Amino acid sequence: MNTEATNPGQIVKDCLAHSLFSWTKQGGLNPINAERAEGSYIFDRDGKRYLDFSSQLMNVNIGHGHPQIKEAVMEQMDQLSYVYPGMATQARAALSRKLAEISPGKLSKTFFALGGAEAVENSIKLARAVTGRNKIISLYRSYHGATYGAMSAGGDPRRFGMDANPVPNHVHVENPYFYRCPWNSTSLEDCGKNAAAALERIVKFENPANVAAVLLEGESGSSGCIKYPPNYWPLVREICDQHGILLIDDEVMSGFGRTGKMFAVEHHGVEPDMMCMAKGLTSGYLPLGGLMVTDEIADQFTDQALPLGLTYSAHPVCCAAALATIEIYEQDGLVEAAAEMGKYIEQQVEGLKQKHPSIGDFRNTGLLGCIELVKNRETREPVTPWNAQPCEMEATTRMAAKIRELGMFTFVRWNWIFVAPPLNVTREEVDQGLDIISQAISIADQYCV
Repeated sequence: MNTEATNPGQIVKDCLAHSLFSWTKQGGLNPINAERAEGSYIFDRDGKRYLDFSSQLMNVNIGHGHPQIKEAVMEQMDQLSYVYPGMATQARAALSRKLAEISPGKLSKTFFALGGAEAVENSIKLARAVTGRNKIISLYRSYHGATYGAMSAGGDPRRFGMDANPVPNHVHVENPYFYRCPWNSTSLEDCGKNAAAALERIVKFENPANVAAVLLEGESGSSGCIKYPPNYWPLVREICDQHGILLIDDEVMSGFGRTGKMFAVEHHGVEPDMMCMAKGLTSGYLPLGGLMVTDEIADQFTDQALPLGLTYSAHPVCCAAALATIEIYEQDGLVEAAAEMGKYIEQQVEGLKQKHPSIGDFRNTGLLGCIELVKNRETREPVTPWNAQPCEMEATTRMAAKIRELGMFTFVRWNWIFVAPPLNVTREEVDQGLDIISQAISIADQYCV
């Protein structure tokens, strides 16, 4: 091997010189030079250890370096590394059967993609094909992926760069965001009721006969882990049923045990018509996504061609990795572990609230949580505003730098610090992570007024 290519400094130089990094200006970058990972930790090439407190992008649910995934992948590659999606394989058969067994409601068939955005993209296409309608309704504070259609469906401000020419017929509505309720609701239930009523008004304004689907995350993720009121999902289901609208559940981030249920929608007792998945499906070890549908939807293509297709759909190696991942969730009790550890984290953050006046709110479901930081608990003015400009990012930049300095990786965005470690995280690792976050939040406290 070329020794220059393995030199730590040269690796960073080559990455910066010859590749583009996501969602950031390309100048002045100083990426972690990752060498290996194990359990809840990443190690750089200087030997520094980082506690992975957001499971990278909330996808490495089983932790890093699990040997069963490696074994399953190698065994599959010895047998069959790739065939075109029109062929049947043992890995495809076993995985699709397993997904039908563990998925909520009547979801029974999977179209396999290579990631979450592709799964969402194909759910939009299929909803329009099935209903003969065009409009997709989703929430402003949501993220559904970065392909063209998925980005148009999401409300994340990263879409603003393409706002002049979005995919047409995407309509957004306000979230049931009780901490910052647009309707000034006095209770969580009223916020859910008001949000559902607002959604129904928009459906009527847009003409129900033109609305193909409502698209919701199973639980909110990178938009701030905005918890749904307990009545919201059921009310949305009623609205969809009343008007013949499909309900699409995006479980890309919230699925596969992340929230203490196999799928987050199970917290709400609602059966979706379609469900998108990725991330935890393989725990990030290999790229794989999927779109699950009911027999009722699938049967519409018994005598006509399904208008979906991808070169790497149902890739056998990725399917083998996914099947092994699901086995690990079940054999190690990781879904239940996430629920229990989430309760512990909630207790510990309650203690942090007494110490840090900048903690305005903590929203958490299982191991998908977010601390929201404010300058004043009465006014709820954020430490860093939503979609802040670089000149407004001082507090966030300082906190993110402190977290990295103290040996932790987690998702820090505007006035949010995310708490989403692997599902097999230990109590000691949680204590370590929250101690580091506490030290970072001490910086936010300096901005309180």
